[in-house]
Order: sequence, then structure tokens, then C-alpha cells
Amino acid sequence: MTSADDIRRAAAQWTWLPRGSEHAVDGSVMVRYPARFGGGVRVSAFAHPGPPEAAVDAVLAQTRAWGETRVTFWIGESDRPAGLEEELRRRGAVHDDTVTVFALPLDEASSLSGAAAPAAGVTVEAVRTRAQVQDMDAVNVPVWNQEPLHGDALDEELREVVAEWDAGRGFRVLARIDGRPVSTGGATIVDEFVRLWGAATVESARGRGAYRAVLAERLRLARELGATTALVKGRVATSAPILARAGFRSYGEERAWRLELS
Repeated sequence: MTSADDIRRAAAQWTWLPRGSEHAVDGSVMVRYPARFGGGVRVSAFAHPGPPEAAVDAVLAQTRAWGETRVTFWIGESDRPAGLEEELRRRGAVHDDTVTVFALPLDEASSLSGAAAPAAGVTVEAVRTRAQVQDMDAVNVPVWNQEPLHGDALDEELREVVAEWDAGRGFRVLARIDGRPVSTGGATIVDEFVRLWGAATVESARGRGAYRAVLAERLRLARELGATTALVKGRVATSAPILARAGFRSYGEERAWRLELS
């Protein structure tokens, strides 16, 4: 059985390196996001040996070396040293977002991933084709305020999706309402965990069961691929209440602090 410490440790180690990004590891994981995702630097997984001032200084030095002027710090329960958030506030950082770290054993998720039928008009499918990637992108672009995929970038996204599926490392899921793409989400298998990420639902379709269908299908597919525990970071303002109602248990929070460099 996965322990609470194992879950918190897995959450702290969870970082995302988008295709086309740069990253550096120096007491934390710093990622320079490509322009398609809005640019800037995001930093997480702090395990810095020095005081908080030194930890923040190291991030800012790398941010300036990359020529970036915006950095977002994600701080969780397991990050060290203590006092990072106080140091960021002292430097003028602004609280930008909060997520709750949730986990659920997949053997407890059968009512969500098997027994419950999708809401009326909602269908859900695994993404495997170029047309499905286009439909997935049509959801992500307005929700995440990112640039759309075209041409070679679309083909590269498709190759990545298919390769992850063929290797059993992960997948994407797409939900439709009356045939219209409205919700999507990804999943990555790491050891016994399935990391659920990137869930997005277009604003006009929220509250109609599409997100729940995407969640249920990801849990079902993850069980087929051998995962035993679902791990997800739900935004307090959107998905966290749905996840709590679905039976996911909370293991703390992670908070985002945005700092603009002069």
C-alpha cells in the first residue's frame, strides 16, 4: 500500500519538461518554457542546502542567464529550505495559483472509472490520430491561452502521443458533447503512480460531466497499464472540488508565486 510519505515524495518529484523547453537542476528544477506556452521560467522540487535567500538567488541568476524576466515558483509541503514563501513575499512576489495534491488507490476508483456511465451526450476516447490531436488542441488553446499547433508541430505532437501510448508510459483522453470536443487530459505512468495532468474543459461546457468522463477514462486506462495509485494536482478554483467529491484524498497544497524581474 502506498504511504502518505510516498505520495508526498512523488508529488514533490513531479516536474514537466515541455517539448522545446530548456531546464537546469541546481537545488531545484528550473524549466524555461517555450513561447508557445507563454515563455518564462517555472521552478519546483526544491532541495536546496542553503538558506532561502540563496535558493531564490540561484533561480533568479539562471532566469537572467536565459534572458527571461518572469519566474513562477511552485512551493509544496516537502520543499526545502523552510521560509521560501516568506522570502518570495519579501521580494515582491505575487501569489498566482494554488493546487491541492490528491491521490487515490485505483482499486477504490471502480465506481468512477467503470460503473458510472458518462452524462447524456458525453463521449470519451483515447487520442491516437492527427484529427484527434487537432481536436485536443482546440480545447487546450483557449483554456491555457497558448498558441495553436500547425504543420510540423502538430505532427510532432501526434508522434509523441502515439509513442507514449505504444510504450505504455502514458496517453491523452478527449471528451465530446454531441460530437464537439470540449475536454481533455493527459496521464503519465511513473512506477506505481499515474500522474494525471493537463485537464482542460472549455468554459461553455463546464458542469456538464465532460471533465468527470475524462477523469474516469484516465483511471480506467491507467489500471490497464499497471498503475496502482492516481496522483493529481487539482486547482483549488476549478478541479479540486470535483476530485474531492470523487473520493480523492488530500495530501497538502502547492502554491505558485510569480516574480517579475526588473
